[in-house]
Amino acid sequence: MARNRQTLDRIHRVRTIQLNLSRADEAQARDRAASEAALSARITALAEAIAPTRTAAAGFSLTAAAHYRDRLHQSASAAQTRLEAADHRATVAGEATRAARRDQSAVEKLLARVEADDVLKEVRALEAAPAFRKNRHDPC
Repeated sequence: MARNRQTLDRIHRVRTIQLNLSRADEAQARDRAASEAALSARITALAEAIAPTRTAAAGFSLTAAAHYRDRLHQSASAAQTRLEAADHRATVAGEATRAARRDQSAVEKLLARVEADDVLKEVRALEAAPAFRKNRHDPC
């Protein structure tokens, strides 16, 4: 049973490392998604700031504003696509973390079962052992 215990301990260490790595990947994916969301919000705010207004401006400035507004809308759509991809990667990383946690929990349950079996064997060995009673005193 000791060999089984050593194997399970090794598997538990590997699963713990995998869990920690998947948690780190998930945190990185969440940070990336938050960064993309902030960038998308900034681009949207810039596009709204350049919205056309009634002014007595020259025609070339209206053309330039329209060009920049168009470019900002293209950037906003690209940022939205990147945001969706980052959210998808964060979701996938979360699922990987949950799977790694399930794997680690399964190994922990196996370790607990092995430990309980070892304790039960020790108890049975004590029960099966002959009862020694040493007379500590001479007859009085």
